[in-house]
Amino acid sequence: MKRMILGVLLSGVAALAQGQVEVKAAWVRGTVPGQTSSGAFMELKSAEGAAVVGAESSVAAIVEIHEMKMEGNVMKMRAVPRIDLPAGKSVALTPGGYHVMLMGLKRPLKKGDIVPVKLRIEGKDKSVKTVEVRAEVRELTAAGAHGAH
Repeated sequence: MKRMILGVLLSGVAALAQGQVEVKAAWVRGTVPGQTSSGAFMELKSAEGAAVVGAESSVAAIVEIHEMKMEGNVMKMRAVPRIDLPAGKSVALTPGGYHVMLMGLKRPLKKGDIVPVKLRIEGKDKSVKTVEVRAEVRELTAAGAHGAH
């Protein structure tokens, strides 16, 4: 019996360590009346390497992982299938870079609100786990020159 309990505890610890992704400083840009989209930003760090392969939120009809980058002299935004999280390295989701795009907002996002976001994280073993994030809404003009999407 003791061996069985110890085996369950150890396998639980291994599964937790394998899928461990740390999320810091999560926030969402506030909106103005009638605005139907916004971005969520945060810092991610995976202990063993992983990838963000999707996201969802109860505040939006559609949630995608996006990338903004310069192509020639034009800033372009596009959906991407994944964001790799190299082992032990921080990956920043920022205005003007990778971010979580919230589209078809179901309500305006006001400063101080909390937006739930579920990130789908694929581990090295290809299993997908969910990481729940609570992102605080900041001012529309917060932390970036690119404005709301």
